[in-house]
Amino acid sequence: MNHLTSKTSSMKAMVLSDIAKLELREVPRPVVQQYEVLIRVLAVGLCGTDFHIFSGQANYNINQRGKVIPLVEQPQILGHELVGIVEEVGSLVKDLHIGDRVVIDQGLNCLSRRRQPKCEYCVSGDSHQCQFFSEHGITGLPGGLAEYIAVPAVNAIPINSDLETIAAVLTEPLGCISHALDRGTRSRTRYVINAEDINQRVRSILIFGAGPAGLLFIQYLYKVLNYDGLILVSEPNQRKRELASCFGAEVIDPQVVDLVDVVQDKTGGRRVEYLIDACGAGSVFKDIPALIRRQATVLLYGLGHAGVDLSVLNNLQFMEPTLVAAIGASGGFRSDGRPCTYDRALGLLAAKQIEVTSWITHCYQSLESVPQAFTSDHLEPDYIKGVVVL
Repeated sequence: MNHLTSKTSSMKAMVLSDIAKLELREVPRPVVQQYEVLIRVLAVGLCGTDFHIFSGQANYNINQRGKVIPLVEQPQILGHELVGIVEEVGSLVKDLHIGDRVVIDQGLNCLSRRRQPKCEYCVSGDSHQCQFFSEHGITGLPGGLAEYIAVPAVNAIPINSDLETIAAVLTEPLGCISHALDRGTRSRTRYVINAEDINQRVRSILIFGAGPAGLLFIQYLYKVLNYDGLILVSEPNQRKRELASCFGAEVIDPQVVDLVDVVQDKTGGRRVEYLIDACGAGSVFKDIPALIRRQATVLLYGLGHAGVDLSVLNNLQFMEPTLVAAIGASGGFRSDGRPCTYDRALGLLAAKQIEVTSWITHCYQSLESVPQAFTSDHLEPDYIKGVVVL
């Protein structure tokens, strides 16, 4: 395949042309630059962020003045949890080859762009806060719900194992979980996971939500960080509660019991030192002050937060919590410029230290079948994680 072929060829892509309007279109196939690779998409994980953009709850494609660019003006190709196979390499790419199976870091940063000097955020390893950051499938750059995608070679991490492609899709979400907990560790908090001083130690953690993020948080805490305390999970969906329980958490159905009473009982009246919002439901904020200890850590991971007035923060402020917000899978770079956090997450999946296949509930075998996931499937009670396998 040469560049002339790429320039004149088209490909199929699922295009979000307006709120809640997905269209299968023929679009130009990406042209590979000298430091890039062309990836034939093998699988794409469907994320809550995708559903938020589809429904109009969010739009992260903004202009230079910070204003949102409507979908009707600039349609988007969603999909940022990506696994693919190298189809073409740029003339200056020496460490990837045609046929290599890879996981993609969808974020473009100073290293991706070969920019010197690097911005202060890339220098500190916070690549997803890069001053010049943009993101395939989220901020307007074309994502993975297409036959092909072109990315800088340093954004493609080879899969050097027999890890199933469908499981490798979870590399990006797992990297985000790793980064989120690392943000908590790096923050100056009163209570610390695995602290030597028992008075500063996190003894109990409450997680809102047992969707993909919640299930990854439970496993990462127990299996990677070796946390040995109590993990409570508040989740109204029975199937998700069962999975959370299998991974070692104590589950609570907030529709049946009073969440505050149960947390008080389970913690001996102490409440929790660490709370993770892994669901993004604004309604949970009204209960947080009664669930946490004073000066606890509140990790904000889920997005959305619709349907609640900001006055719910009044009582939370009185508790003086440390609010930690996390996004993306930052964490520094390998010597070859590839992202450390993705590399580590991929290794955890390959070693089967983190289990994901049991809760991939929906597989879509073509781009044509994708709209069903967005319009109906993800709202069904048996839906946990959907993956498009091309």
